Amino acid sequence: MTSTFMGLEIGRRGVQAHQRALATVGHNLNNIETPGFSRQRVEMSAFDPIFLPGLNRAQTPGQIGQGVSIERVERIRNELLDRRIIAQASGKGYWAVRDQYLHEMDQLYLGTGLNSIRSKMDSFWDGWQELSQNASNNEFRTAVVQRGKTLIDGIHNHYHGLSRLQTQVNDDIEMTVSRVNEITRQVAALNNDIQRIRALGDNPNDLKDRRDLLLDELASIIDITVSQSDPDEFMVHTSGHVLVQGRFDRQFDLRKDVDAESFAFIHWRDTGNEMVFKRGSLGALMELRDVTIEQEIKNLDNMTMNFTDLVNEIHRSGYGANGNTGVNFFSEYPFVLNVNGNYDRSGDGVFDSTYIYRINGQNELHPQDQSGFEGMITLSASDRQVQVPYFSTDTVNDIVTRINNSGAEVVARINREGRLSLKGTPAELVDGQRVNPDFVIRHIEDSGHFLVGYAGILNASGAEGAFTWTQADAVASLRGDAQNYAVAPIAHPSGWIEVNPVLTRDVTNVAAGFGVNGRPANPGNGDAAAAIASIRNNNIMVGSYATFDDYFANSIGNMGLMGEQSARALATENQLMKYLKDWRQSISGVNIDEELSNMIRFQHGYNAAARFITTVNSMLDTLINRMGV
Repeated sequence: MTSTFMGLEIGRRGVQAHQRALATVGHNLNNIETPGFSRQRVEMSAFDPIFLPGLNRAQTPGQIGQGVSIERVERIRNELLDRRIIAQASGKGYWAVRDQYLHEMDQLYLGTGLNSIRSKMDSFWDGWQELSQNASNNEFRTAVVQRGKTLIDGIHNHYHGLSRLQTQVNDDIEMTVSRVNEITRQVAALNNDIQRIRALGDNPNDLKDRRDLLLDELASIIDITVSQSDPDEFMVHTSGHVLVQGRFDRQFDLRKDVDAESFAFIHWRDTGNEMVFKRGSLGALMELRDVTIEQEIKNLDNMTMNFTDLVNEIHRSGYGANGNTGVNFFSEYPFVLNVNGNYDRSGDGVFDSTYIYRINGQNELHPQDQSGFEGMITLSASDRQVQVPYFSTDTVNDIVTRINNSGAEVVARINREGRLSLKGTPAELVDGQRVNPDFVIRHIEDSGHFLVGYAGILNASGAEGAFTWTQADAVASLRGDAQNYAVAPIAHPSGWIEVNPVLTRDVTNVAAGFGVNGRPANPGNGDAAAAIASIRNNNIMVGSYATFDDYFANSIGNMGLMGEQSARALATENQLMKYLKDWRQSISGVNIDEELSNMIRFQHGYNAAARFITTVNSMLDTLINRMGV
């Protein structure tokens, strides 16, 4: 049975519904500049009518409507588009950070003009060339020493610039991980609040907007995916791992690794497992620190170590103006003091490893001669071993080239005495981490006789005659004495190598000529200085580069290519993200014209409902007050 006052109730519902709709319009307009805000709409529907079907319903024709009701206040959002933006955001975050730091590297890398390392090295070579022509003049010795110090200062500055940038990236990683932890905590807390509000039958639209804004930021930092198979359990995954599950979140810890410059590495707090990110700004930072910058430092170390070793090799053989010989031009600091390179790697007080950087053969070789032997040379390479075959028709130069192209952490050259020289290079990176010490030859084996009787490096063929670093006194497998091998240097020689102080105190120690039969060189002999100057154009194998010119050309070229790649990739990512965000803004953004149009529409609806109440009130007044006697 209907009520006499039902009209007032219908009018009240209409007034309240349109008042709520007007309030929502005002909420939209006031948040037009709020980041992440999605416009909202009041969804109205007809109130349940009288009467519902049933045996006890009144016998009235049809159902009697009871006005309007608010079903929900819905935010306008395209979830599929949101997920696409989240998937794309990690790419933009990755390239934005990478481009920024590559630009900084480009500013310091090798300098420009007269300030570049290459220019200073050219000046150094020129100094030796001038000394070779003026060997009796100590002023040219002084010039060589000063140019050497200038070159070393340039190398030091470049190393410290790269090192500072690497430390800066590490600090950025630590701050970024803290931000990731903070975002995951906030998302989990918002999930809890959203779940409680939904349980009461409300739509927490503003909380969802806040959560989506946090997820956009998180997606630019790490690669994430979101899902919600259960309405009450919103989940966030990264690299297949659960990061947020409803009101629960997982956190990351930073642990410093003393074997990796004490840099911080990311681990799950609950399991302790290490986590490596490949995408997003955090992935870019980890790759920059552990691969890009690390590789540049390793290349610089390798160039510096080869450069100083080659100069010292010749300088030790020459004689100074005072008759002294056996003097290094650059100071060398071995990693271990043991003459055989023995080292206690496990820390138990017992030698268990051998750290050798360079091994020279005993026999003089001619590059164009055929070896006449067949066999397989086995060399170490990161966490594996590579095999280099050789045949009887191969020349010595063929075998040397094959070793250098094998990808091993050992390079070969024929030194000025015609002997085969094997050198260790900086260790390769595996998953962004150094797995072995730099400048350490870890394994040399020859199934035949090229490295044994022909070159004079190993004492015996096969596995029983192999040189293996994982044992003490491994030099026992080598021919010759301590004069034919060199102990590995302290890490990062580009940061500590100096011109020998003996030379700065007395420039007459600078060697210019070679002696004859153990006698000092003649005062005007400049053969040693000329030999050092010729290093500039000789094949000396700086890692995979044949000459120093190759090293500098490839370094500058690689830096330019990386910068160009990052700039283009970032431009593409920015364009794509702009398209996606503009698309989302067209759907979820607040349009002033549309909101004003809705405001007028809801205002008219409010006025109509109010007028309806006035009319019903007038009717009831007539019924109640004017129908009496």
